[in-house]
Amino acid sequence: MGSCFSSEGGGSSRRNVRTVTTQIPRAEEAESTEPVIPEMEESVITVEASHAEFITNLGLERYIIDVRHYKYEDLCVATGGFRADRLLGHGGFGQVYKGFLDSTNQEVAIKRLDLQGQQGDWEFVTEAVMLSNLHHPNLVKLVGYCDDHCQRILVYEYMPFGSLYSHIHDLPLGQQPLDWSTRIQILLGAAKGLEYLHNKVKPPIINRDVKCANILLGEGYHPKLSDFGLAKLGPTGDRTHVSTRVMGTPGYCAPEYLMTGKLTVSTDIYSFGVVMLEVLTGRIARDEGLPESERNLARWAVNPALGPDLINSVVDPALQGQCSASRLYHAFLLAARCVSELPTMRPAIAEVVKTLDRISKPSTKKRQFERGGPSTPARTSSDGNQAQVQDHVEGS
Repeated sequence: MGSCFSSEGGGSSRRNVRTVTTQIPRAEEAESTEPVIPEMEESVITVEASHAEFITNLGLERYIIDVRHYKYEDLCVATGGFRADRLLGHGGFGQVYKGFLDSTNQEVAIKRLDLQGQQGDWEFVTEAVMLSNLHHPNLVKLVGYCDDHCQRILVYEYMPFGSLYSHIHDLPLGQQPLDWSTRIQILLGAAKGLEYLHNKVKPPIINRDVKCANILLGEGYHPKLSDFGLAKLGPTGDRTHVSTRVMGTPGYCAPEYLMTGKLTVSTDIYSFGVVMLEVLTGRIARDEGLPESERNLARWAVNPALGPDLINSVVDPALQGQCSASRLYHAFLLAARCVSELPTMRPAIAEVVKTLDRISKPSTKKRQFERGGPSTPARTSSDGNQAQVQDHVEGS
């Protein structure tokens, strides 16, 4: 749960009726090499977003599938009364605690939303309904929820390795940084989660808050997207976008979304490109402590003059010598395409997955991944510009 912002204020006096109609697939638990068209089921929600009491009147059990409803007292026991030493993190909508459920002998993460928050009601409903219906190996699993006593609490599977953010930007003293292979596998898994949301769900779901802090890591650094409180249903039919108030995290929001409030799946692609740049450079998405020209990572790292020979000037020092210059360059090239200021120039998520899969594959040439060994730079086109040679990453 990272910090969030909104261009439109909201308070308990605001009354809006919001209707969401979606067909959400029950996806396969295990990944398949063949496309799967899951069985659809319809979920319709009408929410009067006024204050916390609307949750009680909504009857969430009608819309939340296959997760348990917990009493507030049960979750108090699970967290030792929400003790400070159980706190895992906090963000714009509340705090996350580590808990243990005796009834299922299970460690869990329990997110308790701030009852004084201005936007927590709708985010709570959105995340509870969506995550209870969405099932994919790269999406965090919702275990249960609590809405009694006007509480807003979500219970998730516990991800023991924390967030990607903590491993890239807040590494504990003495802990080794993630290596190249692990970083690429994390990016690939997160991209597969987005591919499910964009391509397998009808209508598509736009996460709207893709960032390092919302990519959680399980055993073996298996990545899962989390925090769907800002998610929106994508456009359908002849519609090209969804118009909405601007919400998200500074540094991750696509420029056209910031300017117009027009939301598309390409908005998530931009955010994912920023995540890629963070993983590759070790720098945060936006750093106010740097000179103005370097504060925005997407603008600083994507330099037209940056060719294969200059990648080492921006790459995370912890990655030096761990892969070929060509693979590193193609990873930067993919990230640069994702954060293009023109949405039409960004790749679709299926292409992102395909390219990351190629980059992650072991080379057939023995010399390719020898630590510090020689490597082949990317080819250039006849006019001197770097050619996009993604189809040849495997043998470069």
